[in-house]
Amino acid sequence: MVEMSISVDPADSRPPYEQVKQQIEQLIRSGELAQGTRLPTVRQVAGDVGLAVNTVARAYKELEADRLVETRGRNGTFVLAARSQVDDEETRAAATVFARAARRAGLSVAEATRVLHDAW
Repeated sequence: MVEMSISVDPADSRPPYEQVKQQIEQLIRSGELAQGTRLPTVRQVAGDVGLAVNTVARAYKELEADRLVETRGRNGTFVLAARSQVDDEETRAAATVFARAARRAGLSVAEATRVLHDAW
């Protein structure tokens, strides 16, 4: 199990569960939480951050719905995706949306590639 530095800003417009979720997601995307890493228990994070257990549980459930973590019953919650898998899936999804839009606009592959290159 790894120690995570998570904080919640009461002045933030986002709900606390969303703040926790986004911070853990960022740790996964940055590679600080590697695939297979066991996360602290919901109770531990709730106590560390000063939140209700249900608030942290919601963050964990949303991370699980996004296929970033997996809960294995009493064994705990583990990082499911490697950083590159998360980024690759997101990039593929964005590329699919872009390709469809380019086709609808009547662009050739060369023209779409130029648009992508210009945006880079």
